[in-house]
Amino acid sequence: MSQHPTRRALLRGTAAATGLVIFGATEGAAEARAAVTQEYDVIVIGAGAAGMVAALTAAKRGLSTLVVEKAATFGGSAARSGAGIWVPGNETILAAGVPDTPAKAAAYLSAVVSPSGVPAAKQTAFLAAGPAMISFVVRHSPLRFRWMEGYSDYYPELPGGLPNGRSIEPDLFDGNLLGPELANLTPAYIPVPAGEVIFSADYKWLNLALVNAKGAAVALEGAARWVAAKARGIEPLTMGQALAGALRVGLAQAGVPVWLNTPLTDLRVEAGRVTGALVTRNGTQTLLRARRGVILASGGFEHNGAMRTQYQEQPIGTDWTVGADSNTGDGHRAGLQVGAAVEFMDDAWWGPAIPLPGEPYFCLAERTLPGSLIVNQAGRRFVNEAAPYSDVVHVMYAQDAIPAWLVIDQNYRNRYLFKDIPPTLDFPGSWYQAGAVVKSWTWNGLAAKMGVPAAAFSSTLLRFNTFAFNGRDLDFRRGDSAYDHYFTDPAVVPNSCLAPLLLPPFYALKIVPGDLGTKGGLATDVHARVLSTSGAVIPGLYAAGNASSPLMGRSYAGAGSTLGPAMTFGHIAANHV
Repeated sequence: MSQHPTRRALLRGTAAATGLVIFGATEGAAEARAAVTQEYDVIVIGAGAAGMVAALTAAKRGLSTLVVEKAATFGGSAARSGAGIWVPGNETILAAGVPDTPAKAAAYLSAVVSPSGVPAAKQTAFLAAGPAMISFVVRHSPLRFRWMEGYSDYYPELPGGLPNGRSIEPDLFDGNLLGPELANLTPAYIPVPAGEVIFSADYKWLNLALVNAKGAAVALEGAARWVAAKARGIEPLTMGQALAGALRVGLAQAGVPVWLNTPLTDLRVEAGRVTGALVTRNGTQTLLRARRGVILASGGFEHNGAMRTQYQEQPIGTDWTVGADSNTGDGHRAGLQVGAAVEFMDDAWWGPAIPLPGEPYFCLAERTLPGSLIVNQAGRRFVNEAAPYSDVVHVMYAQDAIPAWLVIDQNYRNRYLFKDIPPTLDFPGSWYQAGAVVKSWTWNGLAAKMGVPAAAFSSTLLRFNTFAFNGRDLDFRRGDSAYDHYFTDPAVVPNSCLAPLLLPPFYALKIVPGDLGTKGGLATDVHARVLSTSGAVIPGLYAAGNASSPLMGRSYAGAGSTLGPAMTFGHIAANHV
């Protein structure tokens, strides 16, 4: 999907031919004279993972670099995340003995993303630069990584797919290294339980801690890590907190300033080249000249209702996303105003979400654990509940299954953690009051509260229970893929994905199309240079992360398919600058 040049973009083209500088709707040099002016080699917009890697790369290449961040905190959506990173062939997985090769990685990535139209050259650029990016940040920051062993690629049956996974995540990081900047770190979406040091790969076992020996052992190990860290005077951070914190320390060590509370207002264009950015800092317009280039790493537009309405399928809004609040498409709008093309704007990093009061809950394990199924408003199943989360929402839109319902029974509640609600406990009253969950002692009663046909719902449950007893889902093949079994209960046989729903009371939780952030963005080439609607490079302008067109197209190769390409193309952009 592309945008034609707006009137303002056309004005910019005219201005470029005459050497006139345009800021927003104001033409001429008056506004430039009014602004405070500073000059650097590189200006990076956004202090998330893509932006911080880009800035660190530029600084280590000897370029004076500044990062400006709209929010009052740094880290963006990356700091809120589990921080899985999908970069094939990196030093961490090779050291762990993962049998990855360039040929396998290329075959797998092509099978996943080529159907979306992602150019082969862009895939090659990512695969070539990704391992070097990981090695670079390890050398130039306190960031260290761990292999997420067992977290399968999302389509391991495709050529080159790895059932045991390629994804990595940050190792333990000492938050004390941040000094006073620790207070400026964006909080996690779901905080680590008090008194625990938990990695992203541990969560699958914590869900099972009450019914699985390894789950209990992982919980105890997490507590032991916390005690050991505190005994050494360490403020232990993991997942997105470790990723963002360690990159921020790397920037500090490299002498790169990070300005918070500094939104982008516009781009500076001279003679057809982007030569800087206009930002607002402490209420003052500041012109930041960029001798080499501007790198947009400002995140998605998930919290911009108007843009979501313009580009995306209904129903949609800003209430179902877990992306950072500051992601309102500032980089997208600035790029469009200088004539940039955009791609995949209708898509997002989707996932089934429960619209809880206050903030939606992005479902991972809950929809995969045995003893659960998802039905539409007709009371029928319509998808493999354990499929990659983005695929589930694509099907929800395609089949008009919004909202859907995640149905479970009391046996499920007696065994598994749900969000942060321990097993056996009822859901909070506020969830019921918000209509996010309903409960009944009978199937018919639950159907009535869900507003679905009772006969169809009962028939669905009976058929599903038969599949569960036999261990084969004949309708949607739940459990056929190795990926389906990642968030399941190995004690359940013959299929760890499937268990019957028999024990009342029964619960249904409303499911809506949530997301980790929007996916579409400014079209870029293999060097992360922004392209115009004519396909030409816009000199001086680069983009990475969710401000740019996604390497993954409409798919999702594995855990960390957002962060891996975002960090890699930030690295590529700065190296090209």
